[in-house]
Amino acid sequence: MAFISLDRVSVEFPIYNARGRSLTVELFRRTVGGKIKSGKSHVSVMALRDISLELADGDRLGLIGHNGAGKSTLLRVLAGIYEPFSGRARIDGSVASLTDLTIGMNLEATGYENILMRGVFLGLKVKEVRRMIPDIEEFTELGDFLKLPVRTYSSGMMLRLAFAVTTAVNPEILIMDEMIGAGDAAFMTKATARLNRMIGNSRILVIASHDVATIRRFCSTAVLLETGRIVEMGPVDRVISSYDGGARSQQVQESDDGRAAIGV
Repeated sequence: MAFISLDRVSVEFPIYNARGRSLTVELFRRTVGGKIKSGKSHVSVMALRDISLELADGDRLGLIGHNGAGKSTLLRVLAGIYEPFSGRARIDGSVASLTDLTIGMNLEATGYENILMRGVFLGLKVKEVRRMIPDIEEFTELGDFLKLPVRTYSSGMMLRLAFAVTTAVNPEILIMDEMIGAGDAAFMTKATARLNRMIGNSRILVIASHDVATIRRFCSTAVLLETGRIVEMGPVDRVISSYDGGARSQQVQESDDGRAAIGV
């Protein structure tokens, strides 16, 4: 049985020697979301604040919110990439994260060597990874490039390789940040089929997306995040309605602010 429990989880990123560097701080805030908090020796960004939720077998959760709302940070907590600054996170079950696919790839190592390293990183034994290699070879369509250092790859080739390894496993918990584009139309058809199969086999799915059609298609429950907090959680259509209403209000406010700025 797969299980996720977050109890009042907060994530804080300290930025030392940041006083006076307003542009740097603002860019960081926009990247990770949340509120900026000033201390005596540093400035920090509260990317997540008091997040509590529980997920079990069969749950399909969609994360919705504007850029900087904290969606990606929350996904990284669920994937075990970020430790909570406070609160408690319990994650039971094997996890595959389709968020930062190419992070951790060794550019000097060959494609084959990266397959082994990423497979072990995903919790597989070396023998298991070696058995997966023929499938990954066929799926990536990289041929002899797998014998070359990854630094010789284009960004699309790197993404194909990372995607192929990550989706070769059958995780209990699947974490996704948007749907993935990994090549030309023919390859995308194959990648989409593989991804849909992986989603169907997972026990728990958490996906963040700006595309409400994707959330409606794959999820039964949704969470609306604002400045690192959960402001609503419930049925997908209800949460999307709240999100759409908030988006329209923000657009009106920004329009009014713009008129005021030019004296209209």
